[in-house]
Amino acid sequence: MAKITGIFAILGLLSSIGKTERGFKDLPREAKYLLIIIALMLLSAFLSPVWRGGALVRTIDFSKVYIAWTLTFLLITTTPRLKRIIFIQAASVGAICAIVLVKGHGVPRLDSVLGGIYGNPNDLAFAIVLSLPISLALLVAARGLLPKLVWLVAILMMLTALFLTASRAGFITLIISGAVCLWHFGIEGRRPKLIVAVVLVCTLLGVVAGGRLKDRFFAISGDVQNREDQSAYGSYEERRFLMLRSLEGIEHYPILGIGVHNFATYSTKWKEVHNSYLQIAVEGGIPVLVLYLMFFACGFKNLKLLRQRRDLDSETTLLVGALHSSLIGFSVGALFAPEAYQFFPYFAVAYTSVIFAIVKERKQAEVPTKDSPTQLLHRTQIYATNGRPNVLTPVR
Repeated sequence: MAKITGIFAILGLLSSIGKTERGFKDLPREAKYLLIIIALMLLSAFLSPVWRGGALVRTIDFSKVYIAWTLTFLLITTTPRLKRIIFIQAASVGAICAIVLVKGHGVPRLDSVLGGIYGNPNDLAFAIVLSLPISLALLVAARGLLPKLVWLVAILMMLTALFLTASRAGFITLIISGAVCLWHFGIEGRRPKLIVAVVLVCTLLGVVAGGRLKDRFFAISGDVQNREDQSAYGSYEERRFLMLRSLEGIEHYPILGIGVHNFATYSTKWKEVHNSYLQIAVEGGIPVLVLYLMFFACGFKNLKLLRQRRDLDSETTLLVGALHSSLIGFSVGALFAPEAYQFFPYFAVAYTSVIFAIVKERKQAEVPTKDSPTQLLHRTQIYATNGRPNVLTPVR
């Protein structure tokens, strides 16, 4: 199904050339950065000192994000379209959490309950955290009791699944992203009741479902009481080794790296380094890391310019705050998780570019143009009817 969807996405991209309101010439520089990142990754795969075939296949798989990114920017030209696709993303994550909670009852950390990017507890936690601010924005913007209840239930399921994953990186990301989100919605948006409600709900869920997460945090100090705690402490020591190993890889292969997803082999531990910045630097090289940072910097710049405007409607303001929270949460959470190839952050940057383009185009359409005398003459016709006096009638 994923391959079929990808084929239709490519066909949609090719068939849209010259037919959309925006063209390829209108793509912002962040799209160009992403394209160069993928090109360098392909070059890295061909010259990989570890596994060329594997790096090539994985780079091609990752390159799908560029097709989705480009289609998002070219085709989402109105605010209703943007809201619709953001709604689909948030609702999909909520549905995934509902399935995980049902199927994963009694499964430690919800490990491998689902396949794909949701099979790993840390990846699942990251996807949840990045979608939570958007879901909260949709809850606040919803009109009517029923839509608000639906989003409230979805958020509760997402938070419950997050705590059950016992992901330390996911929890840290939740704290950072949640604090920024509450600043936008609660303090700037003057919703003090929302702050109180969110804090109470998170505290209650932490007490009920966060026991395993608490034990994993205490295990970092080496104070282990059982086999699971020993595993958590061993994970901490292992991640420390992997970070040092990634620095060695960057030192030996600084230009093109060792190839996408090849660090697991290079590490001798068959594990990813739990730091997205080190991950993309060791696998793609330092130039890719620089472009990676520049790509996300563009997203933050878009949001900064949007937040400075005073003509945004309330729903767009909520979306801007939600995307700002997600990107800040990702920037911090990326220090503790191997999420360099996670699609959600790239889509968040795409949404910032789309909102910025929509606002810019709307503003340009509102600027009145000064007509020349010739244009005024063509915009006027003289009518004579039944001998009556001629009347000048403006024609648009």
